[in-house]
Amino acid sequence: MESGTNSTMSDQRLLYTIAFLRSFGTGLIAVVMGIYLSLRELTPSLIGGVVSAGLAGAAVASCVATFGADRWGRRRSLILISALGIAGAIGVALTAHPWLLGGSALVGMLNGMGRDRGAALILDQAILAAVSTDRQRTRAYAIYNVVQDVGHALGSLAAGLPAFVMADGHKPTATHLSAYQMTLVGYAALLLISLAAYARLSPAVEPPHGSPGTRVSPGSWRVLGKLSALFVVDALGGGFLTTTLVSYFFIERFHAAPTLIAALYFVARIANAVSHLGAAWLASRIGLVNTMVFTHIPSSLLLVTVAFAPSFPVAAILFVLRESLVEMDVPTRQSYIMAIVRPEERTIASGITNLVRMAAWAAAPGLAGLFMEQSSLAAPLIAGASLKIVYDVALYFAFRGIKPPEETASTKPG
Repeated sequence: MESGTNSTMSDQRLLYTIAFLRSFGTGLIAVVMGIYLSLRELTPSLIGGVVSAGLAGAAVASCVATFGADRWGRRRSLILISALGIAGAIGVALTAHPWLLGGSALVGMLNGMGRDRGAALILDQAILAAVSTDRQRTRAYAIYNVVQDVGHALGSLAAGLPAFVMADGHKPTATHLSAYQMTLVGYAALLLISLAAYARLSPAVEPPHGSPGTRVSPGSWRVLGKLSALFVVDALGGGFLTTTLVSYFFIERFHAAPTLIAALYFVARIANAVSHLGAAWLASRIGLVNTMVFTHIPSSLLLVTVAFAPSFPVAAILFVLRESLVEMDVPTRQSYIMAIVRPEERTIASGITNLVRMAAWAAAPGLAGLFMEQSSLAAPLIAGASLKIVYDVALYFAFRGIKPPEETASTKPG
């Protein structure tokens, strides 16, 4: 028993380490990609297309992982995902042709969102439940998310290193290209370390032998169908606001230096981390759905003000305020989904709701790039914020009457 406990604790620590490395790389690559692709002289629409290709690859991998990883082996699947990420990053670093850049981003599942939301995350969450007791599970997920937030913050900050190394904090030029190529190679190295760590996971991370296939009741399918339709709207809005494209907006609109953008995203990710802790406190007082909606709408309104900010300092302040609210719906949304389906339905519920979000994220950046090119640099920010407000209003009216167990219990006397 002692040996088993030590094994599962070791698995948890490995997952926390990998989550940090992967989120560090995600925060880094999302900022760097916008700068790197502009140095490759791609138009905004082509940049959006490359970002869409990376997100499409992540969506396909998430689908395969959701329905196939338990059959093939979780550890083996995670190793393969890491290997494909390495190949894709190296491919992007070595080519300038738009089609090859898009193909490499697709294979490597390069994530321009700036947040770790892919196949590896789906499997990590399943494994954490397998290697945690009921008492430990919530704390394990909390630690995992905080580690991710810190990784995202430090990765965004590290995106300023290429400009720092070149001793030039101004708008990047073609002479910076090699520095950004080396940054992509560094990202691949992080994935290689993650691959080695995944190989050390114990057999406890795998699903039980002979476990039955996942079945979902008709009632749960109806709820998941409604949620998924709403999540498509929310994710389309988020796809207009990828870190890569927002970084491009700051560079072109305000001529902001890469070091400033990296610092801005570092502060934003710290704000995200703090907001996760605040979300749990607020949800215990006003409920999960109310917390999701009443923090998300103000964050979208703040984003619209960023689009019209007169200067970079003003835009940066408004953006950080937005980031202090926008992620409060993440832990509450995850908790709500897991609460309103049966325990045996949770894996498929998590997978499906993540898949529809990934698919919508993949579709939006290409459109956002066209909006930037044909309309204005601020158009994606306004469109993304508008879609998110539509989602919040629809979510409130569709789900305000469906309470999780802890909220219905709290209304009963005694």
